[in-house]
Amino acid sequence: MTTYKFQTVERDSVFTRLDFRSKILIMIVVTLLAFLWEDPIYEAVLAVLVLGACLAAGVKRGYITLLLAGMSPFYLFMLLTHAFFNVAQAERLLAVSNLHPIFTLPADLWLIGGLEATWEGFLYGANVMFKTMSLTLVIPLAIFTTDVDEMISSMVHARVPYKLAFIFSSTFRFSPLLWSEFNKIVAAQRLRGMALESMGLMKRVRVYARVVVPLILSALVRSQQLEVVLQSKAFNGDADRTYFHEVQMEIVDYFLISILFLFSIAAIYLRVQFGWGKFSVWF
Repeated sequence: MTTYKFQTVERDSVFTRLDFRSKILIMIVVTLLAFLWEDPIYEAVLAVLVLGACLAAGVKRGYITLLLAGMSPFYLFMLLTHAFFNVAQAERLLAVSNLHPIFTLPADLWLIGGLEATWEGFLYGANVMFKTMSLTLVIPLAIFTTDVDEMISSMVHARVPYKLAFIFSSTFRFSPLLWSEFNKIVAAQRLRGMALESMGLMKRVRVYARVVVPLILSALVRSQQLEVVLQSKAFNGDADRTYFHEVQMEIVDYFLISILFLFSIAAIYLRVQFGWGKFSVWF
């Protein structure tokens, strides 16, 4: 029987040994830098660093590939939208009145005829694309390298209310259970002769839509069972309790926190004082 769990990292690394509080700080710093910087080069470097950290931590390449492939239509949409329509903001950020055109659509095209794509708009779209990529990849870097029980203990030690920490962890516990239930429902349909591989896209979407109903009912049943179990154990959300998984900050955690804190201060100072990371072009 296959066991479904949220943690996907299968090898030990420096990221798996870090305390979850350090990983939360990593997510906060990456988010801060993603919104602080607007230069596409800075954003690209940040995205590459986060991607490299995910690979070094052992996050499955298949998951990263699936994630980036699923987001690729959104990335393409961002590039095209900003290239064609982000004119006023690009002119305001660069303090110029004329942008550099890439190409112009034929005037006889319906509705979009005559639209002009600009390099400045395209580069700002690249900035948004890399920004989104960094924010998307930093989540599995922190979540997939941490056991759920360690998450709860670390969050409670960080003064997060135990009820919120329990809700947070329950969400991650339910996700693989729902995925397992979904696979069981699809397998039951296959045993009844349903061949998904031979179906068209729209018909397959309708089949998956019908699977949602029993999946929701199963989730409601499991949530009611969880409620009964918690009531039988007199759960009151009090953080003053014992923990099977005790966590403790190590030297590497304090070192990483210090480095991240100093780097964040330096990045903010350089951005405000010298404009490092502001949106710019190179021609």
